[in-house]
Amino acid sequence: MGCRPLFQGNCGGGEAVDGENKKFWQHKSLSEMSASQWEALCDGCGRCCLHKLEDADTGEIFYTSIACHLLDIHRCHCTAYSNRAKAASDCLVLILQNTEIFSWLPKTCAYRRLFEGRALPPWHPLVSGDPESVHAAGISLRHRAVSDLHVNAQDFENYIIDIDH
Repeated sequence: MGCRPLFQGNCGGGEAVDGENKKFWQHKSLSEMSASQWEALCDGCGRCCLHKLEDADTGEIFYTSIACHLLDIHRCHCTAYSNRAKAASDCLVLILQNTEIFSWLPKTCAYRRLFEGRALPPWHPLVSGDPESVHAAGISLRHRAVSDLHVNAQDFENYIIDIDH
């Protein structure tokens, strides 16, 4: 397979939404959300921080188990969140204006799900009320990824995983 690297994304920080409607995602479109609501959509799984490869012939996207070196693999949060685009040159900050990248976000991602008109799953922290539910459901990368600091770029194809199963 002839794969080329794609940018890894970095969405919201999974921050709490204070003083706003707790079920805002059910009645607001992505474009109607406040900055804090947008950030709260992040479930904290860390999947968007995985390196992805694209098949040069078919355009198919493959996830690897290799995470950006800025991802704290235990907490599943970026260690340089506010400065991530400068700290990791291949990080794409997920904003509504970049909807073309939503298709390569994991199928479990709240941003992608809402963009596609799907509901948030029961394990999502906004639904469950528990920030640990994403980890308990086995959705997060907690202890399941390796930092890109420990893998040679030419070996990335050996780390391809099926993220949606």
